[in-house]
Amino acid sequence: MENQEPSKRPTVVIVSGPFQGHLSPMLDLGNVLYSKGFGVIFAHTVFNAPDPSKQPDLIFLPMQENLADHQILPGDIIALVNILNKNCEEPLKKGLSEIMNRLEPENQVVCIICDMFMYFSESVARDLKLQCMIFRTSSASSALAYHALSRLQTEGYIPRKDSALDDVVPGLPLLRFRDIPTADMGTLQDAIDLTDNICNTRTSSAIICNTVDYLEPDEIVQFQHIYPVHYFPIGPLHMIAPTSSSSLLEADTNCLIWLDKQAPRSVIYVSVGSLAILEKEELAEMAWGLASSNHPFLWVVRSDAVPESEWADLIPEGFMETVGERGCIVKWAPQKEVLGHNAVGGFWSHCGWNSTLESISAGVPMICWPCFSDQKVNSRYLSHVWKVGLELDHKLERGVIKESMQRLMAGKEGEEIRVRANDMQHKMKMSVSEGGLSYASLSDLVDFILSF
Repeated sequence: MENQEPSKRPTVVIVSGPFQGHLSPMLDLGNVLYSKGFGVIFAHTVFNAPDPSKQPDLIFLPMQENLADHQILPGDIIALVNILNKNCEEPLKKGLSEIMNRLEPENQVVCIICDMFMYFSESVARDLKLQCMIFRTSSASSALAYHALSRLQTEGYIPRKDSALDDVVPGLPLLRFRDIPTADMGTLQDAIDLTDNICNTRTSSAIICNTVDYLEPDEIVQFQHIYPVHYFPIGPLHMIAPTSSSSLLEADTNCLIWLDKQAPRSVIYVSVGSLAILEKEELAEMAWGLASSNHPFLWVVRSDAVPESEWADLIPEGFMETVGERGCIVKWAPQKEVLGHNAVGGFWSHCGWNSTLESISAGVPMICWPCFSDQKVNSRYLSHVWKVGLELDHKLERGVIKESMQRLMAGKEGEEIRVRANDMQHKMKMSVSEGGLSYASLSDLVDFILSF
């Protein structure tokens, strides 16, 4: 589809959740669809609202979710998602109706594309007589793990005793029970109830996924068998979207100047994402593990990484004097630019799906330290299926950290991992290029939306 004139753009509505890991790919999707000739209305919560000035081509529709302060505390994401689905339905329906009444016929809204967490959108689409599609910001592999939760509970496999966490999951032979996303941010029943909602397609006509066919071909086939609706794996979106900033946190670009001074592939980049909450003792083990590795490092330590602590107090006394110029610590980094820098040779990550795709597409091998949710599934695939990462014991210990960094950054094992990472990077680029699977799937998605 050639880009249409602005006055003749059919419009799609994108309804995003308020988490960084969801906002980024959904904004990318919005910009990609705009580049394909669509008008885009981006509906978002007032909490964690994106900056419209950084996305000039999109129309922004804030949804007033009326959250109390105690409802947006870190660590209770399941409760927050439940509240958003209760409180945002009416604001979206009202705001969207007002916009639709003002649009010219040639700019009419043709569908809603909703974040899998914002499943109330399907009801709004039905009331407004619009098609609805679901956007999954995670992998097909993790979707299968979520789908299995209810079955595993019914069959008595979960909850699981600690002594049996390394057993293989029936029906998911690549995963152990410790890899299953269960009660990380609530009770097991909370997780299953949420999963039942996000896995229910209701009357939605399609599922869009930010994944790549070659990464998980068998899982995609299984996924399509479970969900017999149109399916469009169009990732990784960050490789095809126009460059723009979608970060909720201000990135410190001075770290790029520091990277310019480092030797090629010598730096380990450390970031555990935007949501992980750590203990101060864990940060100390991370610090001294990095110090003892003797490798240069760029370490992201968010100001809210440890609740009720000042940022200046998070770094152990004497640490900076020990590492000197070998270390660079920032509150937030421009991650895609960092991973694309020639000096970066490894990524110690929480294994969020966006970070996973960004690291693979940059050819950077990983140290995998998942914190919650689908990160555990991603970590298992990175370390044991794709074999482009090393799994780090969740209980941080400085000696183990040092050993893992030495394995990844030096020696034969690290070289073999790097070769596989470079091969996956090449395949990722091929997938989004003309003739690639993601390229073709995106073209199919555009045609599917036009068919409405």
